[in-house]
Amino acid sequence: MQTFKVQENASNFPSNFPEKSYNPHEWQGGYQSLKQEFDYWIDDIEGQIPPELNGTLFRNGPGLLDINGQPIHHPFDGDGMISRITFLNGRAHFRNRFVRTAGYLAEQKAGKILYRGVFGTQKPGGWLANAFDFNLKNIANTNVIYWGDKLLALWEAAEPHRLDPHTLETLGKEYFDNILSEGEAFGAHPRFDPSCQLDNGAPCLVNFSIKPGLSTTITIFELDTTGKIVRKHAHSVPGFAFIHDFAITPNYCIFFQNPVTFNPISFVLGMSGAGECIKFQHHQPTRIIIIPRQPKEKKVQILETQSGFVFHHANAFEQDNEIIIDSICYESLPEVEPESDFRKVDFDALKPGQLWRFNLNLDHKTVRQKLIESRCCEFPSLHLQKVGRSHRYLYLGAAHAPSGNAPLQAFLKIDLESGERQLWSAAPQGFASEPVFVPRTNSQHEDDGWVLALVYDAAHHRSDVVILDARDFNQGPIARLHLKHHIPYGLHGNFTFKVFLTTK
Repeated sequence: MQTFKVQENASNFPSNFPEKSYNPHEWQGGYQSLKQEFDYWIDDIEGQIPPELNGTLFRNGPGLLDINGQPIHHPFDGDGMISRITFLNGRAHFRNRFVRTAGYLAEQKAGKILYRGVFGTQKPGGWLANAFDFNLKNIANTNVIYWGDKLLALWEAAEPHRLDPHTLETLGKEYFDNILSEGEAFGAHPRFDPSCQLDNGAPCLVNFSIKPGLSTTITIFELDTTGKIVRKHAHSVPGFAFIHDFAITPNYCIFFQNPVTFNPISFVLGMSGAGECIKFQHHQPTRIIIIPRQPKEKKVQILETQSGFVFHHANAFEQDNEIIIDSICYESLPEVEPESDFRKVDFDALKPGQLWRFNLNLDHKTVRQKLIESRCCEFPSLHLQKVGRSHRYLYLGAAHAPSGNAPLQAFLKIDLESGERQLWSAAPQGFASEPVFVPRTNSQHEDDGWVLALVYDAAHHRSDVVILDARDFNQGPIARLHLKHHIPYGLHGNFTFKVFLTTK
């Protein structure tokens, strides 16, 4: 692996910085429920919000880690809570609200867990109360997008929920003029195509859904700028597929079919969640599924590479006869154990996620791969105009230390041309989330803009909205907006230049 220079902002590291960059008990504080819904201007600010930063950052994630004191087994089973940070003329406003799914409303009324969770949450009463119950709750907790004048909360196993972007009120389920059917999945990782060849260069949104089984159906959706599904095509691929994310190029959708098996017996009998029945197969290869966005012109191709597990992709692009894709790859799937406690993760016992580059040769059906970043990292982000195109810069959540596995406590900028790295760390008492790149209006350079992210501050049990200059992490945050409370560790979100603001 090539050696790269890493520049770190050490100004926030105390002189007596501990050998381990985090205290597990402090990290666990970010996994407490936030049951209150807020609506206020953020007045406690270090630094200055750039006055030209105007728009809205939406975030989604599990807001409830318990139902009336009954703990859920895994955060991925938690009810979705939308956070909205609106920037306007150098000020910022915060609002959060739970997605009023049918399951959320029923459990809040009952004051107890009524539904099984995919990742192991069980109804009270043991296996007898859970056996043969396949009525899973749509928790709407994974992502939130604003597209076609609609704000949508996404969960990959079912249809989206539509929200009012001003009030965050839940308006109902979204079926895209009945293109989606009741209960049909619509993924939580859509990709923005800045210039779609099929739409005469207009932007479009590309998404997918998975229907797993002995063979798996992958359905591709493409939405125009009005939010209408204009293309939909389904493809069957061999074997069970557990796929959370994908990548696009102008001509292809790329999926990594992780080598896992699914034995549903213990789930059917009420002894475990569906996610606990997924087991990683070290001896099997990872399959890379390449689906043409114009399926009538080209066929689906499946390539193989060495075993590994991918949750998230950074980006993909076409170069000559190859597709190049940058992805966060794990040595194996971090499996969910039936009696485990997600708040007591032994990070040292797990291998870290790392950034790899895969070169897919479509003519020779070969795969080459190389490690780009060995530091533990996740949640890659880049300039939206570079999606599906060759990119220079990536922004990631990262561990504080350059080696080993640990919670994300830093943000890392990678220059893929020069090899330069820039790292800003919130350790030892700060814990990072997904960074979101926001370009400066009329910017001429790929990294001209800001990186926005939430950081959990364990010292004050609150979250900060951190604004970094995307060109230079070494100066530290331009501004840190201290919220009045914490936000439980979330998953994904997006920024829109539209300003949504409704205050009490």
